[in-house]
Amino acid sequence: MSRPIPRDEALALLADWVSAAPLRRHCLAVEAALRAYARRDPPLRGAAGADVELWGVTGLLHDADYERYPDMSVGHPRMIMAELERLDAPPEMVRAIASHADYLGVARESPLELTLHAVDELSGFLVACAMVRPEGIAGLTPKSVRKKLKQPSFAAAVNREELQSSADSLGVPFDDHVAFVIAALEGQAQELGLTGQAHA
Repeated sequence: MSRPIPRDEALALLADWVSAAPLRRHCLAVEAALRAYARRDPPLRGAAGADVELWGVTGLLHDADYERYPDMSVGHPRMIMAELERLDAPPEMVRAIASHADYLGVARESPLELTLHAVDELSGFLVACAMVRPEGIAGLTPKSVRKKLKQPSFAAAVNREELQSSADSLGVPFDDHVAFVIAALEGQAQELGLTGQAHA
């Protein structure tokens, strides 16, 4: 029988498996975005009554094994999935983490799976945007994000087409999606280290 994974337990697992500050920040950012979407009013299609803790902890741990096991052919995210299964985590958490890795071939079907995919790369891109602004995440707008997206050399690893298509899969206009995730990250700016130089 599965059991919820409490956030403090998930944080301890993340601290044990991840030493790199940027990866920890990314996991915390994805957690913040998923918690915000789980609480969204009106809810996403099919996500009414979403379990905020389940969504949040899924985001927190989705990349927890990437530092230790970066080889995508045999490692990430299989190792964190196996650890969560050992801990009797909810199957929907494990499946969502599997689905965010395209190469595992797990179709994204549930609102959690679709939302994890939609906020994962976007959160990373928004953090990159915030890190080069004196104000950090404060005042970042979809318009300025779009400008950065048009610069191929900026956060070059981010798949621009996938950012758009994943927002489409949520049924949320792209600029609304960007603004929503910015707001979620801004709400956790202190913890994420995105307050900018003025507040450093």
